[in-house]
Amino acid sequence: MLDLTKLTTEARNENTVNLDGMSPLEIAMVMNKEDENAVRAVKEVLPEIATVIEWCTTSLENGGRIIYMGAGTSGRLGLLDAVECPPTFGIPPEMVVGLIAGGSKAFIKAVEGAEDSVKLGKEDLKALNLNENDIVIGIAASGRTPYVIGGLKYAREIGCKTAIVACNKNSEIGKYSDIAIEPVPGPEVLTGSTRLKAGTAQKMVLNMISTGSMVGIGKVYKNLMVDVMQTNEKLVKRAENIIITATDCSQEIAKEKLEEASGSVKLAITMILLQCSKDEAIEQLNRSHGHIRYALNENK
Repeated sequence: MLDLTKLTTEARNENTVNLDGMSPLEIAMVMNKEDENAVRAVKEVLPEIATVIEWCTTSLENGGRIIYMGAGTSGRLGLLDAVECPPTFGIPPEMVVGLIAGGSKAFIKAVEGAEDSVKLGKEDLKALNLNENDIVIGIAASGRTPYVIGGLKYAREIGCKTAIVACNKNSEIGKYSDIAIEPVPGPEVLTGSTRLKAGTAQKMVLNMISTGSMVGIGKVYKNLMVDVMQTNEKLVKRAENIIITATDCSQEIAKEKLEEASGSVKLAITMILLQCSKDEAIEQLNRSHGHIRYALNENK
């Protein structure tokens, strides 16, 4: 028998028992106040997040993938984080993958019963040809989603590193992972609606994992996204501005070097800072595994 009564995410928030009697401003104020708990909750699990960032970086360096899996809001948050990585960091879409119970159509409309299938979690990972270099991160606010448990079990059979993000301590899915990230922001403003504080906390954690991992594999110089994809006019201009910011060069030089580097911001920056040719910059970046900072340090 499924018992949700002991889950913090299902508890009633005593601060909002009169939610339906509040003014719009009062609703906004109480929600804003409660969201502060999400920030505090994430702060308490930073060491676990840091460990997962390290594991994800290692997976990516070894040719593996970061694979998020979840259902409902949790699955959508994983998909959102995954799809934002290619344009931001210039990576192929298969490097960070989001799986949602019920498939991509479930992003728009819930697929009844999908999250309750342990078998489906395993099948979805099998379809990705999961291997031991990948890391699987299960996401479930409740911490009990069968779909996620099925995926985690299979991932461990394969020999993958596994992690989870849940919003209840000592979660059920945590029993099937190598490490548990469990920020607990407390009962929701709207009882049981984990798209609220729990979703906010989960999104914060995923932001840290993906951004930290991309820093780890050299997709960032200082705090600049040097592998940004230039898919529209705004992003072309952003690429030029990144080069200018990183090198203090003129706009003319930025345009010239970006063209010479075949659109690679990272390569253009390296060429300018090391005052070298394109081929020499490529060689330096290969030696430094794509890290501009390391390439510069080697040439001091």
